Order: sequence, then structure tokens, then C-alpha cells
Amino acid sequence: MTAGSPQIRAAEPRDAVALGRVHVRVWQATYRGMMPDAFLDGLDPAERGAMWALSLATTRPESSRLVVCVHPQDDPVGFALVGPLRDGGADESKLGELYAINLDPDAWGLGLGRQLLIAATAELSRLGFREAVLWVATGNSRARRFYEAAGWSADGTERIDDSFGPPIDEVRYHRSQPSARGGGRPAHQPTTQEISG
Repeated sequence: MTAGSPQIRAAEPRDAVALGRVHVRVWQATYRGMMPDAFLDGLDPAERGAMWALSLATTRPESSRLVVCVHPQDDPVGFALVGPLRDGGADESKLGELYAINLDPDAWGLGLGRQLLIAATAELSRLGFREAVLWVATGNSRARRFYEAAGWSADGTERIDDSFGPPIDEVRYHRSQPSARGGGRPAHQPTTQEISG
């Protein structure tokens, strides 16, 4: 894949198949060595695509946003999903969350992950969140460097997540959101390689 003129736009139902393909490719590239090979090799793009089709048909636009990064043929090569904090106490009810950011491994190193993260940050601001969190696998040093370069920092909260497969240790990152008027750009522009989240 070569650098072109990618666009970031809202996800549409027609993107579901491509999102399933990207989702599986990213997990297989990112979590190799952190999750069992048998699990990763068994991931089915069609099943993930069906999951995304259902999500796109039921997600309420006012509560969350799914954006995709598309290349010249309008084929999604990455996505980011944001919304309200999923698991938190009353004192955290005003936090937003970056649920996922995934970029096809063939698109790593082209600056597309940075653009996708900027768009996700802007969507969180538009949703009214002044602060946001994300969870990242403790052993995913590539992603952690990427987020840190964009102004996110580990806040000391850890968990074991088994909601999507084998248990994996995760650490929570936090950042204050720029205002929507400020364009939603991160305080620091990441210059590291692109990641999956």
C-alpha cells in the first residue's frame, strides 16, 4: 500500500465486510505472542464482518461514533470507535473512551494511524467529553509508544480483559481532550509507526 490521499469519514453499513477483514488482520499481527496462535489463526473475517454489520445497524449516532480511514477506492483500511466510558463509577461518568483503533498492517508507517487518532479525538470532543481513556494490551509496546506520542499517559489502572478472546493484561491510558473549537488535535503529533489498538 502506498501513501495517497486518505479520507476519514463516518462508517457506513457497506463498510462491514472490510471492517471484519481489517479487524482480523490487525489482531493477527498485533497479538501474536500475546494470545494463543490457535485462537488468532481461527479468527474469521466473515464473522467479524457480521459483528460490524450488526453494530452499524444498531449503534445510536448520538452516543458513539465509528469512523473509518479509507484509501482512494473508498475501501476502509482502518477504523476508530469512540463513545462514553463503558465501565466506570459515578465519578467517571463524564469520561469518554476510545474503544478501538485498528489499522491494516499494510498501512502501518504511512501516517494514517495518526490521522485516525486525530479524528477519534475530535469525535470525543464533539460528543462533549473533556477527558478520555483507552485500554491497551500491556505488552503492546508499539501501541503504547503511539499513544504516548499523542499525549496519552498510563494512569496506573490495570485489568485482565477476556471479553473478546483469551485473557490479556491491559493498562488504561488517559488524556484531557482539546475543545471541539480547537479542532480536536492532540497536544503532540505522533511521529512513531502506526499501530493497532
